[in-house]
Amino acid sequence: MKKSDEKTLSQLSPFEIKNKLIELANKRHDYSMINAGRGNPNWVATKPRDAFFQLGLFALEESKRQFQELDGFGGQAEKEGIAKRFEKYLALNKNTIGLQYLNDLFQFATSTYNIKHDDLMVEWVDGILGDNYPVPDRMLKHSETIVHAYLMQEMSAGQIPPPGKFDIFAVEGGTAAMVYIFNTLKANKFLKPGDTIAIGAPIFTPYIEMPELKDYDLSLIEVNAKEEAGWQIPDSEIEKLKDPKVKAFFLVNPSNPPSIKLNEETLDKIAAIANDRNDLILLTDDVYGTFTDNFISLAVKAPKHTILVYSYSKYFGATGWRLGTIALHEDNIFDEMITKLPEEEKVELRKRYESISLEPDSIKMIDRFVADSRAVALNHTAGLSTPQQIQMVLFSLAALQDTDNNYKNDAKGIVRRRYKKIIENLPGSPIVSMDNPDAAFYYILIDFLKLATDKYNADFAQWISENYDPLDPVIRLAEEKAIIAMPGGGFDGPDWTLRLSLANSFAEDFEKIRILEFVILEEYYAEYQDR
Repeated sequence: MKKSDEKTLSQLSPFEIKNKLIELANKRHDYSMINAGRGNPNWVATKPRDAFFQLGLFALEESKRQFQELDGFGGQAEKEGIAKRFEKYLALNKNTIGLQYLNDLFQFATSTYNIKHDDLMVEWVDGILGDNYPVPDRMLKHSETIVHAYLMQEMSAGQIPPPGKFDIFAVEGGTAAMVYIFNTLKANKFLKPGDTIAIGAPIFTPYIEMPELKDYDLSLIEVNAKEEAGWQIPDSEIEKLKDPKVKAFFLVNPSNPPSIKLNEETLDKIAAIANDRNDLILLTDDVYGTFTDNFISLAVKAPKHTILVYSYSKYFGATGWRLGTIALHEDNIFDEMITKLPEEEKVELRKRYESISLEPDSIKMIDRFVADSRAVALNHTAGLSTPQQIQMVLFSLAALQDTDNNYKNDAKGIVRRRYKKIIENLPGSPIVSMDNPDAAFYYILIDFLKLATDKYNADFAQWISENYDPLDPVIRLAEEKAIIAMPGGGFDGPDWTLRLSLANSFAEDFEKIRILEFVILEEYYAEYQDR
């Protein structure tokens, strides 16, 4: 690719660049493409899926108890006695492994969370059949109880969660959560055009790109994690949050792409600033938290101020399921701040929500997320599809029941083995130590200039930076070696870094990537010597 084309391409989002890289890689016929660009895991959690499909078969049997006179018709589930009928179905199919596991999850849920057997089973059967609108629209009753328990387990590192509870809105993955949150913060006057928000950088690029859209027209400042500080945020950066013009702080934790969680000391400092200010909005996207040791969410440290986003996509290999949550503590600053809005803004919001409540002023923030997700007028059809909610529940129960953390340890082991493979025999010190307690190891940032310095010398690295665009090694890997990486600079990381996902390629692929990175480096060095 021409240097001028590289300059043009570098203006795009890294996810759009990825599509061009795939196009370049597909032109190669002597390599099988290795796509280490996107964070889609190449594993799936089979046991809760097995339980899901077995539940579906039982649900169909329940449905067929009605409309038997019609071919291809069934009815809605009958609650009375449904748990007993499940027991009989279980006895008739006692050698079906997935069904036995479904029963294990069912018994665990009813006993642990004190749910009546018929109540839970009818919610599951009705939900997996998808024969009713989601009621409640925010999340099915018992589904919310179970998902809440899962979030508290995974987001609080075994610590006692904050008093009270979080209200949960089940949504179509983390990306839908982002859209809903941005729209509701705008509609409810929390963020207005020209307002300033802070983002924890490096970060998942839509958090950079969305605020700058004309839809929101927000000003951004970066609160930068520093590589030399182990990708923690130094105090000098955290101090930026004390500025009253900063309305909100958006964070991905663990970070994407450095893949490092904020330590507890840093979280405490952010929480202290929020508590002192009492008007600072915090948003934390914690999708990678389950890949670290003893993860604690900012939502646990500052529950009144924090909107928690969590997606099931990475941990359970479920990107296609689109399963996510927005969680907001029942005691929060948002409900308080709505009551303090100027009267003219209250009038505007009353008009916005008057069609769904006789007392629109009293609508909680979490329910405004729900209403705004369907442009208010379609609030009656809001809510995540019920089959999706049931799969979310079974994922949650699988983790809650696994008190030995067998699945978690195996998932963490997968990405750690791949990380170890790619850093083997690299010159210089490892990018992140294998025993780093803050590392998720879901992504890796390869500093190409550091690699050039460690392999050859600093003068050579300087020559590369002066003669090539930071996108050039990414393009060469795709065009010449059919390997898809993404530019770290697109995530507000260092310009000359390559972001690789350790989730969607096998360990032997990363060994090949490491070798081919050196081949690319040798090409540069040959040019450097011939200059």
